Amino acid sequence: MATFKGNDGVVKIGSDAMAEVISFTVDQTAEVIEDTSMGDTAKSYKASFTDATASIETYFDDTDTAQQACTAGSSVTISLQMEGDTTGDHRLTGSGIVTGRSLGVSHDGINTATYSVQISGGLTEDTVA
Repeated sequence: MATFKGNDGVVKIGSDAMAEVISFTVDQTAEVIEDTSMGDTAKSYKASFTDATASIETYFDDTDTAQQACTAGSSVTISLQMEGDTTGDHRLTGSGIVTGRSLGVSHDGINTATYSVQISGGLTEDTVA
């Protein structure tokens, strides 16, 4: 069984690798439609629409092109790479809308930025070419 180390992960916005990434999360869901009918003895369902969101936590870097492209409401192409950026490495890609940017500042820490992306049209799971 292959496993990946988190510090090998890469997030790209367009072709730009996002700097200072701390972590990212991808949530994928599928809706279901009930198709139970009279005479059935148990409920049954059919798969319907799928959905995906991504959340990326970074140390805020105001010189990073990828971070600066992620303003609320902007459309982005995103690549979420769990394994790295070498040919054959696993990734999820898609287009989405940045639905939020949260900035965190504390007196005893490094400033952070968290970006939320609503994927539009689904994610493609493949490998880096």
